Amino acid sequence: MQTSLLLWIIPATLLGAVLSALLASVLLLFPARTRTQLLPSLVSFAVGALLGAAFLDLLPEAVKSAAPGQVQGVGLAIALGVLGFFLLEKLAFWHHGHEGHLDHEELRKHAAGTMILVGTGLHNLLDGVLLGAAFLTSVHMGVVLAIAIIAHQIPQQVGDISVLLAAGVARGRALLLSALSGATMVVGGVAAFFLLNSLQGAIPYVLAVAAASLIYVAVADLIPGLHRHEGARLSVLTVVLIAAGIGLIWMIQTALGG
Repeated sequence: MQTSLLLWIIPATLLGAVLSALLASVLLLFPARTRTQLLPSLVSFAVGALLGAAFLDLLPEAVKSAAPGQVQGVGLAIALGVLGFFLLEKLAFWHHGHEGHLDHEELRKHAAGTMILVGTGLHNLLDGVLLGAAFLTSVHMGVVLAIAIIAHQIPQQVGDISVLLAAGVARGRALLLSALSGATMVVGGVAAFFLLNSLQGAIPYVLAVAAASLIYVAVADLIPGLHRHEGARLSVLTVVLIAAGIGLIWMIQTALGG
């Protein structure tokens, strides 16, 4: 291993985390009333981006990186991941339920905020691992992957901040939590540099669990809230924005040969 590669890995992962958070924080410049009006649209787009990242990025990579005998284990990791995040959400409901008299909808919003931080934090950690592995393969591959990660981190960060604001988190705290979640990418990149050989066999399973977390947040926490917005125009807009989120991830993956 060449220690000089850390001079590529650390700035690349840090840039991926910080730049995407800064671009996403533009949302915080809007007045509260405008943000409230924009939130359903942003959450709709976030659902598409989360589903796109899970089904077009993480799961294909998990299957591709799995050995023949690991493919069934990848499926099991997805199922256990969904179950695990269901239990985590139950714990979040219980915790917030003991903080005061919150109704079921408020509890769902709080749980979604917790889940999105856990899910994207794990996703960012894995992005860092993959980015570190790419740089260990070649600097060129690392740079190309860094561009891809920054591109798909922006809608992901917008989605994170949108969900946190919907959960009642203050603007500054939402940005800070989103940035801290993104910073796990640096941890992943450094871990890959030092522990890549021992991590190789576990990567397919960790990718599967990360995908399970994003799918669970999108399907169990975000989509039910979108059903409250009635009317043909809003329904069509919701579907279009979900498709746009999926489409953006697909275009990034296609453009970069992913």
